[in-house]
Amino acid sequence: MTSETITAAASGSWKLGDLEINRMGFGAMRLPQHGEAFRTDAEPSDRGRAIGVLRRAVELGVNHIDTAAFYFSPLRSANELINRALAPYPDDLVITTKVGPGRDPSGEWASHATPGQLRGQVEENLRQLGRDHLDVVNLRVVGTDSIAERFGALARLREAGLIRHLGISNVTPEHLAEARAIAPVVCVQNPYGLGVRPEQDEFLRTCGELGVAFVPFYSIAGAGGQAGVTAPDSEEVLAVARAHGASAAQVRIAWTLHRGPHVLTIPGTGNPDHLTANVAAGALRFSQAELSVLEELHRSGR
Repeated sequence: MTSETITAAASGSWKLGDLEINRMGFGAMRLPQHGEAFRTDAEPSDRGRAIGVLRRAVELGVNHIDTAAFYFSPLRSANELINRALAPYPDDLVITTKVGPGRDPSGEWASHATPGQLRGQVEENLRQLGRDHLDVVNLRVVGTDSIAERFGALARLREAGLIRHLGISNVTPEHLAEARAIAPVVCVQNPYGLGVRPEQDEFLRTCGELGVAFVPFYSIAGAGGQAGVTAPDSEEVLAVARAHGASAAQVRIAWTLHRGPHVLTIPGTGNPDHLTANVAAGALRFSQAELSVLEELHRSGR
């Protein structure tokens, strides 16, 4: 497929609350460093190249960027790169961030924030991004314990005007029900992709029925997670890719978008060529036969 003239608009659009975005977004996790995310010995990315990728993403119609204050490496912070590259921000740009986890200045993970500490994390994101409010804040969750106190703290910050919309990340259906009883939820971010956590299919459908966006992460990396792709692609994926003149990564991105109109995608990269290819994946349309092959592959967990 020819990708040079394809923009994020090819993926269709969705509304996060009152904020309309293209379904093809951009994840900033990999911007601050080369290689595996969150390594304390990571080599910092090239600042100019990272800024160029962000500006090119917006030129290609990306108006949904996913980030977090804990996305940083030695010398580089995703939020501050976003600020430097894109401020003053386009009117239609939606920046989604996450709170909950914390990292100390050396990059080591600290305890997750208590309800009382979440305001400080929100304010840190505001400072780094240079904004007076955050478009969407996701509460990043670890484990299955109740999130009522922490989500309630974010709901109060929403009422105070620091946050426009709320979401949750790495959660269960029970977490979603608990959160929605406290305040509106516009999105759920969970690890999901072709052959990755097929048990999430029902949760994905439930989100669609509720009008909640489902935003997969690690949809390309799969089991490799923050380390990136670690396993070869199956012949089924490669065959579909060949039929479309596309890459396996593009097939994986496009497959997530085929899961429903409420499914968004946020592939991240520090490589401008990969960015162009990722955005172009939003224009891929599979036949019913191809979808059946990929569905069988997905259910097998491969």
